[in-house]
Amino acid sequence: MPQVELWALIPFAIMLLSIAVMPLVAGKWWENNLHKLYVALALSIPTGYYLITNGMGEYLEHQMLKDYLPFIILLGTLFIVTGGIRINGDVQARPRNNTFIMAIGYVLASLIGTTGAAMLLIRPLLEFNKQREHKVHTILVFIALVANCGGILTPLGDPPLFLLYLRGAEFSWFMNMLPEWLVVGGVILFGYYWVDKYIYYHKEHIANVMADFREKTPVYLKGRINIIYLICIILTVAYVNPSQMPQMAEEGAPLRVTAMREIILIIIALFSILTTRRGIREANHFSWEPITEVAFVFIGIFATMTPALIFLNANAAALGLQTPAQFFYGAGFLSAFLDNSPTAVAFHTVAQGLPHAADAVMVAGVPQDILRAISLGSVFFGAMTYIGNGPNFMVKAIAEQEGVKMPSFFGYMFRFSLIILLPLYIIIQMIFI
Repeated sequence: MPQVELWALIPFAIMLLSIAVMPLVAGKWWENNLHKLYVALALSIPTGYYLITNGMGEYLEHQMLKDYLPFIILLGTLFIVTGGIRINGDVQARPRNNTFIMAIGYVLASLIGTTGAAMLLIRPLLEFNKQREHKVHTILVFIALVANCGGILTPLGDPPLFLLYLRGAEFSWFMNMLPEWLVVGGVILFGYYWVDKYIYYHKEHIANVMADFREKTPVYLKGRINIIYLICIILTVAYVNPSQMPQMAEEGAPLRVTAMREIILIIIALFSILTTRRGIREANHFSWEPITEVAFVFIGIFATMTPALIFLNANAAALGLQTPAQFFYGAGFLSAFLDNSPTAVAFHTVAQGLPHAADAVMVAGVPQDILRAISLGSVFFGAMTYIGNGPNFMVKAIAEQEGVKMPSFFGYMFRFSLIILLPLYIIIQMIFI
């Protein structure tokens, strides 16, 4: 393993700090996606020059071609396909109905991704609750369940899991976290139902409840062909990979073979664009801005992360991380304040550099219990702040567009995540990790 100077990690630190701090100190400037690209390139180009001139260009090539491109193509395909599905209508926003919608989103998060499930359901949920005065608690729980915790069961569920999947974890391996998924989802849904029931019957004005009852319309789905495309995405990720098709990993295999999964995903995205009526995407307020933002930001993350990964792998033993619980909280707290995708990759790299017992069950090159801890920490703690996972800010922005007064960055933490989610995560660690 080559050695990198410690200063070579500075661009990565600046990139992550930019994501965390710029929305707070220069929000208007940072909203422009071109500005994000300028920052990403300004940090990536010197990093790339350093790696290439010091004989480490192959690591950068692997990072961008084998990790970044598959990552952004999958996210883009899910974004395009879910953007072609429109849920119309209005149901009464009773606690039972709201809880049922949350449960559906929690399941969908692992099937179509947290971004896909959140973007598919947030607008209908806001429409169903438009007559209610008290709905902030509903959006907060939606962020935790649908935009984060629900995506733990498949590589499609959350970007950090897809990156771990690219590093060798089997598609079905993530189903091993079903017990944690059931406990977290069950506890939050149960608590939400009783809180919403109390608010509905004791806090809502009677005029709002009556208006909610009167203004019901049948619920129906538009763009149903995209459901077929979603199934195709799931099957592609599950079966078009080197573990199922070894020829994809053969030395010297042509591009059409090594990139077969990405080619199929691009074709699915094109079919979705061509076969979905424009009016459906317009009704969904579909825009390329969110996925463009992700693409630009992650160019910088993946490029500048390369020296950090090399450094972590070479110095893993000196970091003092050994137990699954340490990896759970370490990956978790960094995911909450940075971004859970590079965090998961970084901690996976650290785990690879540690000595392991001869009889340890290995998955993706690390002991299974440590990989489990990294996965759970990265996904669950992404709900601790607005910046922990991409969909969080997107849901917040859409809710505010619809007139919902959402808590501030620190208000979200002190009113919700620190008092509700963190104790639950500690219990999860004590029981399962």
